[in-house]
Amino acid sequence: MANYRRNALRGGSSFFTVNLVDRRLTLLTDQIVLLRNAFRATRTAHPFTVDAIVILPEHLHAMWTLPDGDSDFAMRWRLIKSTFSRGLSKDEQVSASRLNKDERGIWQRRYWEHTLRNEADYARHSDYIHFNPVKHGHVSRVRDWPYSSFHRMVRLGVPCRLGVAISVVTERSSAKGDGFRCAQPILRPRRCYAATAEIGFSL
Repeated sequence: MANYRRNALRGGSSFFTVNLVDRRLTLLTDQIVLLRNAFRATRTAHPFTVDAIVILPEHLHAMWTLPDGDSDFAMRWRLIKSTFSRGLSKDEQVSASRLNKDERGIWQRRYWEHTLRNEADYARHSDYIHFNPVKHGHVSRVRDWPYSSFHRMVRLGVPCRLGVAISVVTERSSAKGDGFRCAQPILRPRRCYAATAEIGFSL
């Protein structure tokens, strides 16, 4: 079995990609309310900041900042995934391997995690997140995808490097307290600190 090593940087910011097992499904957007509730419940029990996020039908990308002294994003993802899975109907197919482990078979077991090193790395991954619906052909403009923190960043006046005419974005985002909201505007790192060979920051 492969030995997966996560970079546990206390209070740092990380980029994540989380996928469904069956990439043909559209569960995440079909069940967006359930997913928001899973994020909200997890953030209530174990606070963290969602700096940027985009939800696509079968995968999501997100940037989080954990509280100072906390590096346990793995526990938070387990809670989000399990809370979401428990809210779904029980009729999805489950492999024998997952059945033996009492897993529902909805999510891929592993996910991609990257510790953000500096402000440029942060900005690059934020842009990647918000451009992802265009990359996958769901929309032709970033502003046209509803399940994205791009809309909130526009309202807050956060600088954007996507070449989008921010002034014409007038869509309302999801209701207040939707589970994905940032705790505060993400304008720039307030504090940088060295950690081994990398630099993380808290917002």
